[in-house]
Amino acid sequence: MELIIIGGGPIGIACGLEAKKKGISYLILEKGPIVNSLFNYPVNMQFFSSSERLEIDEIPFISKEAKPKRNEALEYYRRIVTSSQLNIHLFEKVSKVRREAEGFYVETDRGGYRAEHVIIATGFYDLPNRLDVRGEDLPKVSHYYKDPHFYASQKLAVVGASNSAVDAALECWRKGAEVTMIVRGPEIGQRVKYWVRPDILNRIEEGSIRAFFDSTVSEIRSREILIQTPDGEKTLPNDFVLALTGYQPNFTFLQAAGIHLSDDEKRLPSYDPQTMETNVPGLYLAGVICGGMETHKWFIENSRQHAGIIIQDILGKKASQNVQKQTS
Repeated sequence: MELIIIGGGPIGIACGLEAKKKGISYLILEKGPIVNSLFNYPVNMQFFSSSERLEIDEIPFISKEAKPKRNEALEYYRRIVTSSQLNIHLFEKVSKVRREAEGFYVETDRGGYRAEHVIIATGFYDLPNRLDVRGEDLPKVSHYYKDPHFYASQKLAVVGASNSAVDAALECWRKGAEVTMIVRGPEIGQRVKYWVRPDILNRIEEGSIRAFFDSTVSEIRSREILIQTPDGEKTLPNDFVLALTGYQPNFTFLQAAGIHLSDDEKRLPSYDPQTMETNVPGLYLAGVICGGMETHKWFIENSRQHAGIIIQDILGKKASQNVQKQTS
């Protein structure tokens, strides 16, 4: 096989489409369902980007509103996979990528595959940034938010001030939860969706949602939560905690594959932006994983072009090898 693509999200799908168009034999490996990360987004989530910016391979994305919702994105990408008959294995998790004399061996929980080239397009949604406090592993704590109905009539602490935290706070409050936000910084994040940010600011100002700024969680207990605030430590009654403090790529996986990471807090993986090839020959990166800890740098709309860049480089190498064979 010429190419294995690790990750069946929008960018992995785009890579598969491009490989198929250019006659490259490929296989997409996805550890969950089609576009697994999008599937695990909150049920009512609305994208910041408009539908045309989420399109791949110039396939039109029609949505009811300018900015589509999660269910519309799931339908769009699923239809692309099925109608294009992409070669994709779902619910097959990759555990290791090993460089060999000629190409790569990709090990999964179902077996293994050999390929000349590998694209890693796994995103960053699998590993949450932990609070690292006592009680974080209690069943009442989650790093993922799905449905506001679950928190109705409950005392809910939402940790964070990004889009996911703000969406969760507003939705759960509107379903009857008693919501308290715990924000490490002095304000709600400036990157929060511009049509949502005034809503959360108004709810905080009127007292509907309580917010502690410049504050952190110090301990989580079964029926309460302890937080450090500018006014000292406070103990709040609590039923559930949503620790929506962001996520990070699987750096251990990247390093095990031989990819170099920068030594600073950004942990940027090493790759050539002209080809998307990493320091490991034949191993490419695509999508948001290219940004390391700068998870706000790459999105579907500005990384979908990675597919064409990578496939063009693979084709160039293939042509060079054919010339060498003919002249040798």
